[in-house]
Amino acid sequence: MADSFDREKVVDCMFDPVTSSIIAELENGTKSCTFLAEQVSIPETEVLERLAYLIDHEFIIKNTNGDKSMISANSEKLTSIVESNENFDQTISSLEKMDSYLN
Repeated sequence: MADSFDREKVVDCMFDPVTSSIIAELENGTKSCTFLAEQVSIPETEVLERLAYLIDHEFIIKNTNGDKSMISANSEKLTSIVESNENFDQTISSLEKMDSYLN
């Protein structure tokens, strides 16, 4: 059964300035939720809230061991969203939007 998700919502999540910083931290492998929260200066609960949609649709993988959550990226699935032809214009628009926040 194919996973049904809103591509625009995934792109919006991925290119939100804070969430994109979290995802960038995951490029080098699995990180603890505590580490990610410290890197972007937000509480762990907010890290999980920001990643919730991506976790629900397995773009981001969350493993919990006791009270410690480990987060990793499903790079192949994330890349497929960015490279999708039907989504290319939305991706460019999102990048421009993110760039405007940074400037």
